[in-house]
Amino acid sequence: MISNRFFKINSSIFFPTTVLMVLFIVVTLWVGEPMEDFFKQFKEWVTSTFGWFFILCVNIFIVFCIYLAASKYGSIKLGGLDSKPEFSRIAWFSMLFSAGTGIGLLFWGVAEPVIHYSSPPYGEGYTQDAAALAMSYSFMHWGFHAWGIYAIVALSLGFFAYNRKLPLTIRSVFYPLLGDKINGWIGYTIDVFAGLATLFGLATSLGLGVNQIGAGIEILTDIENTLLVQMILIIVITIIASFSVYAGVDKGVRRLSEWNIRLAALLLVLLIVLGPTLFIFKSTIQNIGVYMSSIVQQATWTSAFMEEDWQGDWTVFYWAWWISWSPFVGMFIARISKGRTIREFVLGGLLVPGLLTFVWLSATGGSAIFMDLQKAGNELAKEISGDEATALFIFLNEFPYAAVLSVIALILIAVFFITSSDSGSLVIASISAGGDRDVPTVQRIFWANAEGAVAAVLLIGGGLTALQTATITTGLPFLIILLVMTYSLREGLQKEYSRLQQEESKETKAN
Repeated sequence: MISNRFFKINSSIFFPTTVLMVLFIVVTLWVGEPMEDFFKQFKEWVTSTFGWFFILCVNIFIVFCIYLAASKYGSIKLGGLDSKPEFSRIAWFSMLFSAGTGIGLLFWGVAEPVIHYSSPPYGEGYTQDAAALAMSYSFMHWGFHAWGIYAIVALSLGFFAYNRKLPLTIRSVFYPLLGDKINGWIGYTIDVFAGLATLFGLATSLGLGVNQIGAGIEILTDIENTLLVQMILIIVITIIASFSVYAGVDKGVRRLSEWNIRLAALLLVLLIVLGPTLFIFKSTIQNIGVYMSSIVQQATWTSAFMEEDWQGDWTVFYWAWWISWSPFVGMFIARISKGRTIREFVLGGLLVPGLLTFVWLSATGGSAIFMDLQKAGNELAKEISGDEATALFIFLNEFPYAAVLSVIALILIAVFFITSSDSGSLVIASISAGGDRDVPTVQRIFWANAEGAVAAVLLIGGGLTALQTATITTGLPFLIILLVMTYSLREGLQKEYSRLQQEESKETKAN
């Protein structure tokens, strides 16, 4: 461990993570344009070879979460019987939602349902059946499965950190299997993978965010959304994020997350009031019904009898994205969830964000499909499908006060960008310090800037394809870690429950 006023790092984790990050940046910039073809081919190979494995594992995770909530382990509290929640439920939900979806939902909220509606995985596009299928798949990609992945990581980290007093880092989860070896090269390798997965998962979201901000600025001001503009945006927002990092979790992340929710709620209410209000209410209920009735079929569909790579571009990408985000989101959620029972955590962490996401998708993507069905020629859907980055702003142009709505959306995207970078830098800094939660500010700012640098390099090296490839590539090895983590958490909870039963029995006899 190297510790001073500026840095507190575990050299076995910090240096390998930093070297691999720098090596990636140097190679991508040195090779230049051919990297785009490499990213595309590598992404296609990973998704075609391992796509079925992603789909199987993510279903295992969501079933395991439901099992925990319904089982005897649901009453176990993170931090022990006497621990109290540090944040109110409103603040907790705000930080959950901001960290878990953030920029991604703003980027894909309109684009994804409309793209599925125009080019469905099967069947004919631009029909009512295609519309129902589009909403159902969008709900699956953004709903309970995603939060199930986060819950596995967050519960594992929270339990072993607060109940077993181990460092708040990924390797601690493997203590039932590895024992003290978690403090050797095996444990450090796990944390290096966690750090890289977090870094590239965040870079993907940040890259999407600046692309969308640039597209919104172009629509509002006619300033072209060039690569240079995107680089400038990354620099400016990363600087702002650094100030938020300096403020810390309570003053920085918490306050920004609460403002995120306020702005998102304002935009959602305006969309409902100014848009097809009755349709949004009706379709939300119908969309949830279709999603719930078809969830088993859709969640296990691997396109085994089809040659198209729809699954690789969508479901497998999303599962890899959530997995690569899970060390960051899971560790962040664990930090803010001490004092909550496992049942409260699973139900609150899955149901509330999931239902809010369903309403958001119905009000954005669902409304866009509804508007397109009312018009001849499907011009709105074709325009939205042409560029994912402009989709939200093209959709908002259909509303009264479009310019005001677009400005609110731009501010919301920027604030989500900042909170994602802020939260992520806190997590990566903690990982690089070996799980120490009290990391010097300079170190957190270093990682905030590193995330911006990787996002910039990915945009230079291949745009959206590069972002997706980085996510899928880092998500694959961490998927194995998640599977082992699930078993390890089950073992840890079994021992904790037995211990609590023995203590309760002793107290009963004593009385």
